Amino acid sequence: MIHYEWIDFKTDTDYYNQKTFEEEVGDKFEALLLEQNKAYPTMIWTKHYVILLKNTSRMYQDLTFIKIARYPTNDITDIHFFA
Repeated sequence: MIHYEWIDFKTDTDYYNQKTFEEEVGDKFEALLLEQNKAYPTMIWTKHYVILLKNTSRMYQDLTFIKIARYPTNDITDIHFFA
């Protein structure tokens, strides 16, 4: 289900609220996709990016954010990976 209001979530290593998320990605939150039985969103939309959230570990829950420009140019630099 897509939510237009922020829903806090946590992993084994971090806690994310709207303020900390916006500081980390450097953009303003717009919506998130929260699938049933998931502890964290699958996708987050910001003003300029779509961010995919991927679990990076089997042993504990740690996320990698894949930041993709919503209005891409020809630059390969429009895709960013960060944890």
